[in-house]
Amino acid sequence: MAEQEEIQAISKFFKIISDSTRLSILYILKEEKRSVSEIINLTGMEQSAISHQLRILKDSRLVRSTRAGKSMIYQLDDEHIFDILEQVKSHINEREAKQ
Repeated sequence: MAEQEEIQAISKFFKIISDSTRLSILYILKEEKRSVSEIINLTGMEQSAISHQLRILKDSRLVRSTRAGKSMIYQLDDEHIFDILEQVKSHINEREAKQ
């Protein structure tokens, strides 16, 4: 991948995880697989909003879904995303400790 393409891909990735709803969904799915109904109950958001965010996460290959009867079950598709998030948390904590 050319450097400019890599920069664009990195930028797109951070745009995807910068949304607080999507980030909340990722943390919910870190615990275990969940149905859309469970995610709705845990976030307190509308079904249409959650479905929209799940579609973005799925298109980005951060989550995947399987059908269980009439329900869709979502789970993480890329668990090492939390390695990246831990690095970000560490960076934030470091900066706050220096202030």
